[in-house]
Amino acid sequence: MHKETTIDSSGAKRLRIVLEKRTDAEAARMRRFLDMPDLSRTPGNPIHELAERVVTLPDFKDFDVINVPEIVPVKESFDLFNFPPDHPARSRSDTYYVDDANILRTHTTIMWYYWLGLESVKEKIKKGEAVGALSYGKVYRKDEIDRKHMNVFHQIDGWYLCRREEKEIGIKELQDVLVKIAQAIYGKDIKYRFNKDTFPYTDPSLEMEIDLAGNWVEVLGSGVVQSKVLDNLGVDSKIWNGWAFGFGLERLAILSMQLPDIRLLWSNDPRVTRQLKLGQKFKEVSKFPPITRDISFVVDKSFVPNNYFDLIRDIGGDLVEEVSLLDKYENAEKFGVDKISYTYRIIYRSNERTLKTEEIEPLQNKVIDETKGQFNAEIR
Repeated sequence: MHKETTIDSSGAKRLRIVLEKRTDAEAARMRRFLDMPDLSRTPGNPIHELAERVVTLPDFKDFDVINVPEIVPVKESFDLFNFPPDHPARSRSDTYYVDDANILRTHTTIMWYYWLGLESVKEKIKKGEAVGALSYGKVYRKDEIDRKHMNVFHQIDGWYLCRREEKEIGIKELQDVLVKIAQAIYGKDIKYRFNKDTFPYTDPSLEMEIDLAGNWVEVLGSGVVQSKVLDNLGVDSKIWNGWAFGFGLERLAILSMQLPDIRLLWSNDPRVTRQLKLGQKFKEVSKFPPITRDISFVVDKSFVPNNYFDLIRDIGGDLVEEVSLLDKYENAEKFGVDKISYTYRIIYRSNERTLKTEEIEPLQNKVIDETKGQFNAEIR
């Protein structure tokens, strides 16, 4: 059993204290996300089981397992890992910024930076020893609202470095590690294939697809660590090379259990939790009826939908199943210049009980009030 090392960051702790003192909606939102349980460290949850299956693979027996901060620097998150200046992940419409220089982590790949800062790892590299590390946990990205997406989810990352004179890492090594991970999750008989992929910090890169009921589904990604990224991280790429993998755990859990709704992974309802077993098809407790509400409003063109979805999540929580755009159009004569009209449909549904209209109406009224207040919107 691996012993996990938690890497503390005084900067992350200081920023968390600052967040606690702030009174704005974005700070409250980020505090709530950070306080949500880490399902990859919640025994009995399939997200935890997935992480354990990967971490306990014999190939990783000598790897370090580390837990890194959830509030991380922008520069180390994007610049070190070769994200171009115009990459969408850098945008405030995609990423939660604690301040101008720090964000809620968008990927667990950030662990490379923290792990290479450990004195024990520096010493091994100095001696020319091959090294490897694994890290997993919550990550945060602004996203749409539907039954397959949440803005808080879980990833796992792993990487391995060795001297080039010992081994030149290539496609074969990538395929080997992906096959072992897929078999640990889906069984030895899983059918798979590989496709070329693109990541900012690896080249060449591969994605793996598996055959699920006759459909090829992408599940895992891997790549040879780019020389530029190694050099950025202080590792001489002329001497060292390596492979890396990383993927989301929710997607694998949903596919393994044929889950109809990502929110079920967070449920505390015993009728749900007793069914959350990898490889076991989930049977819906009951298809409770939805309550649907539409909202139409006119706002400035600076309006960012992902920020609006966050507002709806803040108010409706896990009772919001989906938010869909019904209509969007401009009419300068009717609404004014630089104004846009939006109409969204909000579907409220619980996975555990029938909702009542009198329960939803106050939530919808608050959505209307906050839409006007936070976005300076004119309700139509």
